[in-house]
Amino acid sequence: MSLDPPTYLNSLQNNIRARPIPWEGAVRAGTITDQDLKKIKAVDKVRKEQRRQTVENDVGAYRSLLLGGDDARSVLESASKRADVIQYILVLTGDLINDCPSLPSALLDHQDPYKPFLPLLTYSTNPEDQIPLLTSSVLASLISLAQAKFPKSNPKTDEALPKLYKYLSGLTKSQDSGLQDIAVQEYSSLLRTKKSRELFWRQRQETVNPLIDILRAAAGAGKDSDSTLWSGGTSIRSATEAGLGGGVGLQLLYHVLLTVWQLSFEGTLIGKGLSEEQDIIPLYTQLLRLSPKEKTTRLLLSTFLNLLAPQMNRSLLLPATISARLPSLLSNLKGRHLTDPDLLDDLTNLTDMLTEYTSSQTTFDAYASEVLSGHLRSSPPHSDATFWRENASKILTDNKAELPKKLAGILGKSWDNDKQVLAIACNDVGWLVKECPERKEMLEKLGLKARVMELMTDADQSVRWESLRAVGEWLRYNSEK
Repeated sequence: MSLDPPTYLNSLQNNIRARPIPWEGAVRAGTITDQDLKKIKAVDKVRKEQRRQTVENDVGAYRSLLLGGDDARSVLESASKRADVIQYILVLTGDLINDCPSLPSALLDHQDPYKPFLPLLTYSTNPEDQIPLLTSSVLASLISLAQAKFPKSNPKTDEALPKLYKYLSGLTKSQDSGLQDIAVQEYSSLLRTKKSRELFWRQRQETVNPLIDILRAAAGAGKDSDSTLWSGGTSIRSATEAGLGGGVGLQLLYHVLLTVWQLSFEGTLIGKGLSEEQDIIPLYTQLLRLSPKEKTTRLLLSTFLNLLAPQMNRSLLLPATISARLPSLLSNLKGRHLTDPDLLDDLTNLTDMLTEYTSSQTTFDAYASEVLSGHLRSSPPHSDATFWRENASKILTDNKAELPKKLAGILGKSWDNDKQVLAIACNDVGWLVKECPERKEMLEKLGLKARVMELMTDADQSVRWESLRAVGEWLRYNSEK
């Protein structure tokens, strides 16, 4: 999986390669040794083939130059006070790793291959500082190669990864999309093994959360509001003509989706957390609705399948797909002229999975799934008198009153951008009191009566009307009693 190098990083490295370094002065100052300088000059500003032959003829010497050995320090450590030399050596190291296949293998055989590099990640707290940025590029390349060399696990790599993840997470929180893209591409190069994905998830407050924030911005949904996700308020036309929400570019969107897709291969580990912490199903449904290219659509569909593959995830995630209206969106997708064979296979498989799920659902199951998703919509059960007559008691008692407790949670939110949810919840409370008046005290203990009465003065007319009707059921029961 090869990605084009980030433009900003590529430009920075080219600028550093072109800078003149007063090497002889650095030797006289004791910043580097004369032997270090000879090794540097032998591979600096020469053709790739000459560089490769020079390194392969004395790979041990170049390993010592970069990592130290035999009581000698790494050139990065000895030049610690010369930022220009450090920057130059970091760029040269990246070039040597890319051009000389024998060198990274020799570096990784060292007892501590990351030692000179890791401290440079904290060289500065400024996310635009060049030294940590260049260091992260070198480490990402080296660790990626280590994962190929030691596919199961490696203690030094497992120790280095969290430190690199921490630095990169700072870039993903930047307002600079160029820095964000550097971080995300480096994440992608690192998430190639089960262990690296597990470590990434373990640090999800730092690693995953900022990526989801980028996706929420692209979907046009604020961090603290999920109404846009559930309502699907933005059209494909407006998204592609005006650009994605939050100024998120297509390249950054693709790279973030790619990273989350790689992480989704640990579906059993991450499924519940992504659902409960990030509302991943409505978010990805909205992104699928807005997806401007087949390559982003393919990643979205494949991620859905990865998350739904573990049986243990389905009871939590499948209900959310119905509330987010994913089945109807998949039906619309089938009407588009799509050509990618993998995308078409994933679309068919996901559609078949959801069709099988919905066909086995009773009306009660569908209602329960909607409530448990945390978002209510104008689905048939809410206004069906027969449904409430047959199911109200079960709703109140099933699974230790799970559904009325969830209703209380839904009513407890303001839903400023989706007042319909409050109106529907008040409607449901009214039906429960009407059909099971003997249970009204339980509802009152959950705070439902107080909240419904509070909503009688809401600015939204439909909320006021439904809350008034619900309170009326309490009053009617009291007067009849």
